[in-house]
Amino acid sequence: MIRFNIMPLLDAKGKTRYWLAKQMGMSHQNITKIIKNENRAIYLETIEVLCQVLDCTPNDLFEINFEEPEDKKT
Repeated sequence: MIRFNIMPLLDAKGKTRYWLAKQMGMSHQNITKIIKNENRAIYLETIEVLCQVLDCTPNDLFEINFEEPEDKKT
């Protein structure tokens, strides 16, 4: 399963979810859904902005665990 790895990036910078939401022009609720991996899809533009704001690469944003099955939500 591929998951976002945003909180460690925020923690390393000493920043909060609220700060990230403000920087991205998104609601705190939407950022929280992204961080908690509650979204089923995400725009490439959002990934690009996350990388710009967090000064990272897409590789830094994600972690993958082949042993964990993907959640099947209908």
